[in-house]
Amino acid sequence: MSTDAQVMNPPEQSDSHDGSTPKLDATLEAVLLTLDRPTGAETLADAVSVVHPDIDQDAIRDGIARLNEHYQATGRAFRIEQVAGGYRLMTRPEHATAVAAYHRSKAATRLSRAALETLSIIAYRQPITRAQLEAIRGVACGEILRTLTERRLVMVKGRAEELGRPMLYGTTKHFLDAFGLASVKDLPSLDEPSQNPS
Repeated sequence: MSTDAQVMNPPEQSDSHDGSTPKLDATLEAVLLTLDRPTGAETLADAVSVVHPDIDQDAIRDGIARLNEHYQATGRAFRIEQVAGGYRLMTRPEHATAVAAYHRSKAATRLSRAALETLSIIAYRQPITRAQLEAIRGVACGEILRTLTERRLVMVKGRAEELGRPMLYGTTKHFLDAFGLASVKDLPSLDEPSQNPS
């Protein structure tokens, strides 16, 4: 969201010992509105403490919970989600079609089917070598791996303990952020039936 977005006032609260909870929530909301990537509670606490001293990570989490309750009660199109080890304002899934339509101009930058297939294999089988990846796909993956790395979706996680010490690939925090996941544990189960069989 842009830095000039209008801040909405959270509902009055009475659970703060100094009566500053509404102001704290508004400050936290203002910071969250400017983020372009997930940010941890500790970093948020450091930012908010400039205006509200003695704020800790627990106070930040409490503020996020209150803001989400307010957004839910007032029917807002977004909420604060925990993704990639941090917090970020994200639109609700039911608005995905409209948001996607607005961003159609970015369609040219979408991943190809081959890149998505490669990324899926890496996500579920990581860490994985290029040779293992190519054995599964049945085609060379060098160019696709380069593309995924350039887009910060995949990175080298180390080297395999085998002849030649080939590089091991895995997904990044940017991958988690892009797909709205808190961790790779949140990937859909491979046992789940496909919703769109081909």
